[in-house]
Amino acid sequence: MQGVPLDTLITTGRLVIAPARRADFHDWAKLRRESRPYLEPWEPSWPIDALSRKDWNRRISAWTAAWKAGTAFVFFTRRQADHALIGGLSLTQVRPWPAESASLGYWQGAGFEGQGYMREAVGAVCNWAFAELGLKRIEAGIVPENARSRRVLEGAGFAEEGRAASYLEINGTRRDHVLFGLVRPESDR
Repeated sequence: MQGVPLDTLITTGRLVIAPARRADFHDWAKLRRESRPYLEPWEPSWPIDALSRKDWNRRISAWTAAWKAGTAFVFFTRRQADHALIGGLSLTQVRPWPAESASLGYWQGAGFEGQGYMREAVGAVCNWAFAELGLKRIEAGIVPENARSRRVLEGAGFAEEGRAASYLEINGTRRDHVLFGLVRPESDR
């Protein structure tokens, strides 16, 4: 899965989804800062230097190296109408044959909830991953009480597959997760 261009663009009716770039720092830091109380209950603990230039440089270097290696793909989602940064999505733990699978993660700024942007972005990125990366399966996990995230996944076609005890550290505590999977349609295999 190496060789995926860093200038990849995925578009939908309302969104432009593109790899995170160094130039995105100010928009990213502003949106994350404004949305911090909204995001923290659903995410791993933020580092002490969260939202600093040093934190950003560490992230963008890791994301770019993983993209080039074909092991992870981190995207930012912007609204086409005004180029506003809405949030981000990632395909991580990208595994080649025989697994041909990846893990999906996503986040969205507080001011954009309830407008269907994340479901639209998740659907587009999954379709891209099936077509461009040749994946056969995409997995995602959510904490059980995250009803909005459940609606995003189910709206994008994911099916609940089970529960994993103490799956990830979320906001400082190991948390159980409900696991979901999306399998590439049989006609596309």
